[in-house]
Amino acid sequence: MKYSDADAAARSAPGKWSRKEIIGHLVDSACNNHGRFVRAQLQDDLIFPGYEQDDWVRVERYQDRAWTELIAMWRHYNRHIAHIMATADANQLERPRARHNLDQLAWQTVSAAQPTTLEYFMRDYVDHLKHHLRQTEGR
Repeated sequence: MKYSDADAAARSAPGKWSRKEIIGHLVDSACNNHGRFVRAQLQDDLIFPGYEQDDWVRVERYQDRAWTELIAMWRHYNRHIAHIMATADANQLERPRARHNLDQLAWQTVSAAQPTTLEYFMRDYVDHLKHHLRQTEGR
């Protein structure tokens, strides 16, 4: 493993997430987006509930989890999401959705006045994931 448990728990600055908490946040993101990606294929809009990211990380106490356990959980959940993405119906992926709340949910937001697609939302999820993985490296 690239980082020890202690290294993964270290914070880069007060108030910043540790590597453990960043990976925990990515598990939470996977959990929330898994449901969104499935529901999006069953409904006409892209409107989903949000979640309080900092509160989730705090309540789940990722800082107290074993680093190897967090990595395994993140890896397995994202393999499942990759399967959902790879097997999604092309019509569902490409169909423009006028009603959405990606102006609130997406990492790279989309104006509520602009139609968007499930494909965009899935790509945005991957970009968000890559952004946070780079944060774990750049310490």
